[in-house]
Amino acid sequence: MEEKILEVQHLKTYFYNGTSELRAVDDLSYTLHKGECMAIIGESGSGKSVSALSILRLVPYPPGLIMGGKILYHGRDLLEMNDAEIQAVRGSQISMIFQEPSAALNPVMTVGDQICENLLTHTDMKKDEAMKRAVELLDEVGIPNPEQRVNQYPFEFSGGMQQRSMIAMAMACNPDILICDEPTTALDVTVQAQVLEQLNKLRQTHGTALIFITHNLGVVARYADTVKIMYGGKIVEDGPTREIFGNPHHPYTLGLIRAVPRLDLPRSHGLHTIEGEPPDMSRIPPNCCAFANRCKYATDECRNRRPELQAVGENHHCACFHMDQLDEERKEVCGA
Repeated sequence: MEEKILEVQHLKTYFYNGTSELRAVDDLSYTLHKGECMAIIGESGSGKSVSALSILRLVPYPPGLIMGGKILYHGRDLLEMNDAEIQAVRGSQISMIFQEPSAALNPVMTVGDQICENLLTHTDMKKDEAMKRAVELLDEVGIPNPEQRVNQYPFEFSGGMQQRSMIAMAMACNPDILICDEPTTALDVTVQAQVLEQLNKLRQTHGTALIFITHNLGVVARYADTVKIMYGGKIVEDGPTREIFGNPHHPYTLGLIRAVPRLDLPRSHGLHTIEGEPPDMSRIPPNCCAFANRCKYATDECRNRRPELQAVGENHHCACFHMDQLDEERKEVCGA
């Protein structure tokens, strides 16, 4: 994973409602390498999906607006491309599997035609070649009777089949980068495993880089190379997957890991939760730790100064003033 294909630098995406400013993504930076699977995790409302939509410039305006930063794809800033240039990138070089397939699929076009549209736009295929490829893609993602299904409409599909159709559409042109926004949410466990293996195969065969947005820490542990923990529109911890799970440094990361149900503990151990609720993004003071109101280690320093990411290991960074106080809790949860 040496070749950099995507560099996000100080990205800021805000939403406006009258005089209210909501900083959904606030100074986000990371690098994605060829063939890498990078997971972005965090609670709903932390800015994960908005950061993904910003890459393809799909943030609805109004009320959303990309306020600053750079998104460099092979060195070229996607934010400076004109409409024709960014449309040539979408679906071909960078694809996205959306979280809500029923809203993303066109209800008056057959599933096959929607897959073909992507192929006809970005390749030299003829219509019959594209339709044949559409059948192959539906078969690859586990849709039964693909020859029949390719001529059906989205409303004739179950929610899980709609999601698999979205995955087939995104994979059609073998993109350099595939953004997966909760791609297996509507799938049963068996099909979920099949789809994940198919995505991993695409990565291994074509060197496709994956940005995987999910709440499933089990999926992250199995497939991701690196992990970004987002909270309040910012990355609070990042690093290699093994390091994040084995040696977490941020209280929020530790809370997420602790909240995963474990079969090796007695029932009396109970289920752990992170106290409180995610913050109102329009009311987070700019100079504070967004997690301070939910953190048992928080002090006045956390409420009056914003912690910056600092190195805590090889390629491992954390934004916390009191990470050293987590040693005992870290040993209890991770054995580290």
